[in-house]
Amino acid sequence: MSLGFAIDRGGTFTDVIVFKPNGDVQVLKVLSVDPANYADAPTEAIRRVLEEYTGEKIPRGVPLPTESISWIRMGTTVATNALLERQGERVGLLVTKGFKDLLFIGNQSRPDIFAFNICIPDVLYEDVIEVDERILINDQVAGLGLDANIEKAINGCEVVVEKEIDVTKLEADLGAFKEKGIKSIAVLFLHSFIYPKHEIEAGRVAKKYGFEHVSLSHEVMPMIKAVPRGFTVCADAYLTPKILEYLRGFRSGFTDLSNVTVNFMQSDGGLCAMDRFYGSRAILSGPAGGVVGIASTAYKENDKKAVIGFDMGGTSTDVCRYSGALEHVMESTTAGVTIQAPQLDIHTVAAGGGSRLFFRNGLFVVGPESAGAHPGPVCYRKNGYLTVTDANLVLGRILPEFFPSIFGPNADLPLDREASYREMKKLTDEINEFMEVEGIAKKYTVEEVALGFVSVANEEMCRPIRTLTQSRGYDPSVHVLACFGGAGGQHACAVARVLGIGQVRIHKYASLLSAYGIALADLVDEAQRPVHLSYSPENFENLHQMFKELREESRARLVSQNVENENIEFVYFMHMRYEKTDSAIMISSKFTVDCDSKCLADFKSVFLETYQREFGFILEKRGIIVDDLRIRSIGKCNCPSEQEIPPAVAEPISRKLANVYFDSGDVETPVFILSDLRAGHSIPGPALIIDNNSTIVVEPNSRVRITKQGNIEMEIGRDFEKDIGVEVDPIRLAIFSNRFMSIAEQMGRVLQRTAISTNIKERLDFSCALFAPDGGLIANAPHIPVHLGGMQYTVKFQIDHLGVDGIKNGDVILANHPIAGGCHLPDFTVITPVFFKDQKHPVFFIANRGHHADIGGLVPGSMPPNATHIDQEGAAFISFKLVENGVFQEEKLIEALAAPGKVANCSGARNIADNISDLKAQIAANNKGISLVCGLIEEYSLDVVHAYMRHIQNTAEQSVRDMLKKVGKRVQMEKGSSRLEASDFMDDGTEIHLTIDIDIEQGSAIFDFTGTGVESASSCNAPKAVTMSAITYCLRCLVGKDIPLNNGCLAPVQIIIPPGTILSPSPTAPVVAGNVLASQRLCDVIFRAFEVVAASQGCMNNLVFGDESIGYYETIAGGSGAGDGFDGRSGVHTHMTNTRITDPEILESRYPVILREWRLRTESVGGEGKWKGGKGVVRSLQFARPLTMSLLTERRALQPYGMKGGSNGARGLNLLKRGDRLMNIGSKVSMIMEAGDILTIQTPGGGGYGSPL
Repeated sequence: MSLGFAIDRGGTFTDVIVFKPNGDVQVLKVLSVDPANYADAPTEAIRRVLEEYTGEKIPRGVPLPTESISWIRMGTTVATNALLERQGERVGLLVTKGFKDLLFIGNQSRPDIFAFNICIPDVLYEDVIEVDERILINDQVAGLGLDANIEKAINGCEVVVEKEIDVTKLEADLGAFKEKGIKSIAVLFLHSFIYPKHEIEAGRVAKKYGFEHVSLSHEVMPMIKAVPRGFTVCADAYLTPKILEYLRGFRSGFTDLSNVTVNFMQSDGGLCAMDRFYGSRAILSGPAGGVVGIASTAYKENDKKAVIGFDMGGTSTDVCRYSGALEHVMESTTAGVTIQAPQLDIHTVAAGGGSRLFFRNGLFVVGPESAGAHPGPVCYRKNGYLTVTDANLVLGRILPEFFPSIFGPNADLPLDREASYREMKKLTDEINEFMEVEGIAKKYTVEEVALGFVSVANEEMCRPIRTLTQSRGYDPSVHVLACFGGAGGQHACAVARVLGIGQVRIHKYASLLSAYGIALADLVDEAQRPVHLSYSPENFENLHQMFKELREESRARLVSQNVENENIEFVYFMHMRYEKTDSAIMISSKFTVDCDSKCLADFKSVFLETYQREFGFILEKRGIIVDDLRIRSIGKCNCPSEQEIPPAVAEPISRKLANVYFDSGDVETPVFILSDLRAGHSIPGPALIIDNNSTIVVEPNSRVRITKQGNIEMEIGRDFEKDIGVEVDPIRLAIFSNRFMSIAEQMGRVLQRTAISTNIKERLDFSCALFAPDGGLIANAPHIPVHLGGMQYTVKFQIDHLGVDGIKNGDVILANHPIAGGCHLPDFTVITPVFFKDQKHPVFFIANRGHHADIGGLVPGSMPPNATHIDQEGAAFISFKLVENGVFQEEKLIEALAAPGKVANCSGARNIADNISDLKAQIAANNKGISLVCGLIEEYSLDVVHAYMRHIQNTAEQSVRDMLKKVGKRVQMEKGSSRLEASDFMDDGTEIHLTIDIDIEQGSAIFDFTGTGVESASSCNAPKAVTMSAITYCLRCLVGKDIPLNNGCLAPVQIIIPPGTILSPSPTAPVVAGNVLASQRLCDVIFRAFEVVAASQGCMNNLVFGDESIGYYETIAGGSGAGDGFDGRSGVHTHMTNTRITDPEILESRYPVILREWRLRTESVGGEGKWKGGKGVVRSLQFARPLTMSLLTERRALQPYGMKGGSNGARGLNLLKRGDRLMNIGSKVSMIMEAGDILTIQTPGGGGYGSPL
């Protein structure tokens, strides 16, 4: 009889659960890293157990005997840690020629839109070989008549083999890699997911040269999208050698593992054999065990109530959802690296027990900074930081006498509650001093402050749960909360209350549930194939045959891992989407054996049901495309069963009474030890339940019941009335700030998921916001900066234009015209009033703004460089009732979208069906916002919500005033005046001039644009709303802290814009370029005045092409400006935009173009200086058939300025190669591209900062 080991090797501790032959279970924890005592934590844990089990002494460092071991199942953070610490293998990347910097540029967006210093994690490869090979999609390039081989791809489509690999050249290049010491190779060729021949050949050559590891992108993940597949193959090449190194070391710790079943947990929640444990599938190896654990222990088949998993650790909190099947995503980002592979859908927020506590700008702030394990919280006795753990200790929710004495310099002392209290007292004094200055009479006690921080932390941890549920059409309150992780029990009850959840389940092994889940997991094998077939009965036989082939391949791999055929189940998936849309949904069937025609027919109903639930509508007349087939083969394991504990025969006895602080104050609270409790025991709150590894807080008005297996089920009583008053309370201020922002974020997720167009769904060219009854901005999720602060003028215009009585419940208003607060016509703003109960007028407004691909006008894409009148730019809406009295006004909308066709040389909107679909998505996003706002009002009352709306606006205002005072004093000292002045010029010579006069005493400023040039005859005019947005964005950047983004930011600022200028044009002036070009120059001018950062590229590089059947729009990255202490970033979007770029494979699969180059500029660099400006990019497209192309660009004549002695950045250049001619086509042009034409856009760089050393 032998032992079974389930092991979760975490970053700090390794959790081990041992299953003994007699049914007993043993648990232990060891430090994951303790080099003074042992080399490997899992091996050491097994050694200790074997010594105890066999009674024989086993010295450390000696291979362990395996006669007493039946199986070992392990999850490990080896891959995650190597990724986080960038400690992987040295990798060389082989990539298609012209795409050397594809992964460096990524999707071209920046993670923090308000940061001057743009920090994006480094790529994982060390060097690149550009391989001169090329595969093209024949359907899109047939018009070029290329003289090349045409072959069938895996998915059945035809590809053009334009260029075969030059093996001799590749061998020479790989030799250079060898000399550099590169050991691992990643191969990424465009379209290899459907035509892998070239990758296979490159891999063969690399292996022949003796590289230790070779990863091919089509093997790692055969899915469209070169960028995430490239990140994934690099991660695989970077991490797999380290995993193999770890596995070799682990194997060497035993005498012989041939008779022991050893499996490792993968990111998808399934086990695999040691020799199939790869880097790209190992990122979530540890957390995946916890998801399987809650799925196996918290989900009950009898009630089928969906479960939310809540795993609170030291630095972060992971949340997941389970409703009978593991939920997977095909793409996620870890440590800045996008991984494209089946992974459990786990959402993470940077709030955990070690999250630091701050009081900033009148707000309680938790994280995202963490104290880490060293020095850790204050109570760890290592001169650490004040954290959530300290707050719980101060509140009495952690009792040092029940916690291991492992702290202090010699790791032998208990937690130091007194130190935590002292530091919390210092912070409390600081908060009370602030409140006194602000005229707030309330004085906080230390315990109130500690509880406030815990409440804010709880709200932070609820945000990812809302994302996981509300944005997908699920109500969090109908779920069960399953809590695990070392710190989760202290917060589970409160988090459930915030979300309206009535039941919490906590397993007896909650603090090591990941290890327990690993014990319960099945062996899994995944197989996937691209198909790109229409979902129709005539293709069912073909789909069935491909499923069958995938199934048998996958079955064979499981059988080779000693799984019996009869123990294998299959889950069939189709990656499905509507025609002419970009976002596919992975749909699973209910069948587990064969996938016949009935099974295939079942997929459509599941797809439609899923689409309706998540998006709110279905597209009746659209065909459905199957992009990929996927098989998940499950080898059922013999899972250990839970033993029952003895039944209760008497009332539970507490070990002591402790003072614990709750909302009502100090409460004498009984303390129970979990191991003392018996099945059927029922304990009312308040109470503390303690086991060896965690504390569970049972709040008042809650009750705990112990199950037959010794687990905890907690019923959460109805929350008490939240009568918090309307006076400002910094604790509630932080909570409301979170809630308001969460509403805007949830709206954004709904809009992204429900939209049809690439612009909204993939490029994320949209923003969502919440507005006060007067139209003032309350919360704007940080989506696209050019929309920040500007939308409120659209809302305010409608209130003035229609009057409060003219806006009815059931109305939805559409506007895009500059006189109505619009920024340019393609950006449609959809506004919905919020009525609450019997209120006669709107209590809030909800709005979103999204870029529509085509709204008519002179050119496809509705971005005409040659427009001279706004009527030529497309459909214009000043105040259009999109929905009136609850009825969608489709006929009137179609008429309005077709209206531009009446203008000379113009067309109506070229794809009205997509416009209507996106507008319905915008309405759905607003409806989500209304639901969440009304829920907030129900929770707190309208008076309270309105009061905190005003308090949060005041907080933003004060933050900006403080910044202006600080800047004003610095400028006064340096220059003797608090006046700032700057100007810059558009490429046509038009000046943008700004004078800023700062009132140091008031913390206010006058932004005066007097001296700015008159409006342009072209479309470079910027409506007033654009200037407001630019100032809002710049002020937020200058504050440099995470403050609420609302109307208060502009309250200290008076803005003077002379009418008739480029920044305040006449009502009929064209404006389409002003939003995307002048807005960037506005930022340059403002930052030049404040002297904080050199100019960035000053342009969005707008490219539009299309005809009556297709339309495409993109903005292109450039270089960012350097600043004091940092270089500019190359190949990134800056300032007023942050849209993503379309993936090369998507672009070439759906449009008649070939992307010939997509790289950083090498022929000219960013500005020189002590700190260098970032480089621009080269984007070169060849057109395969005649299309209308439009370019709107800037900085082609004048260079981005340097600052403080730094030199200017490189200007941009637009080139057209037609036949033998190479032409400079200027900065703004619209023309017909002929088949074979090559357009090359070289974008500007950023300016340098400081004199060169």
